[in-house]
Amino acid sequence: MLKVSVILTTYNSGENLQKTMISILNQEGNKDLFEIELLVIDDCSTDNTLEIVERFNIRTFSTNLNSGGPNKGRNIGLKEATGDYICIADHDDIWHENKIISLLPYLRKVPIVSSGFTIINSKNKEEISRIAKVERDFLFFKKNETFLNLLVKNSGQNTYLGSLIFDSKLKYILFEENFGMIDYDWGLRLFHENESIEVCQSLYDRIVEGGNLSLNENYRKIDYYYSLLTIENYGEYYPKQVRKSRKKINAIRAKYYYVTNNMRKARYYFLRSEFNVKNIAYYFTTFVGAKFITKKFKVFG
Repeated sequence: MLKVSVILTTYNSGENLQKTMISILNQEGNKDLFEIELLVIDDCSTDNTLEIVERFNIRTFSTNLNSGGPNKGRNIGLKEATGDYICIADHDDIWHENKIISLLPYLRKVPIVSSGFTIINSKNKEEISRIAKVERDFLFFKKNETFLNLLVKNSGQNTYLGSLIFDSKLKYILFEENFGMIDYDWGLRLFHENESIEVCQSLYDRIVEGGNLSLNENYRKIDYYYSLLTIENYGEYYPKQVRKSRKKINAIRAKYYYVTNNMRKARYYFLRSEFNVKNIAYYFTTFVGAKFITKKFKVFG
């Protein structure tokens, strides 16, 4: 019987964790068509997280020292996983009961499959669906197509971690642990030289609490410099894409400062980004009109 390993990292996750674990273990087809191996890796929680996990009698691990992010736990899970396929879940993901059974058939064709998902804001109950809007059941991405889209920061296949299931032959690809929270480089290495498929339906819910890590200044700084460092690894083989990526990364940096009202730094990075109509317009509105733009349009995040 096929086995699907699910790596679930936790830290002070008591509020949603039980619902998350139940949604994973109660998958349609579990124990009949496939077996789920749920691995929980805790980052030294100080709430009732471990008490909740103990109720389920599953394999549990600890980082032993708080690492400040999920990546160390994810790597422990990758090393311990024994399944044919692997999923990575966050403690605030709620899986639809047909998630695994909807993805498995496509893994006969490609080593990586993703799906759409729904963001649910627990504060205001707002729901945002992230699903490919096409009249097909799935989208096929040829070899390196998603990799190149990721490299140049273009839209394309949904590559959010919670949406992915991949062949265990790729489990050797580990996450960075220096910062403990960046996954851009992991995604590039996962999709490099691989074909993939996106299933065009929402198969899990992401529960968010109104906070936005993407606006955290320290996170943005780490993400910026680590992204620049990452793309340098591909400069020899993809020089045109790396040059474009560098400008896209600067544009992202500029838009962050734009929405946080640091217009001096926004201008600095816009001048180092792509020379296009939108970025030029953003640049000039840093002098006047930025409040109107941020109110009417989603600039960043």
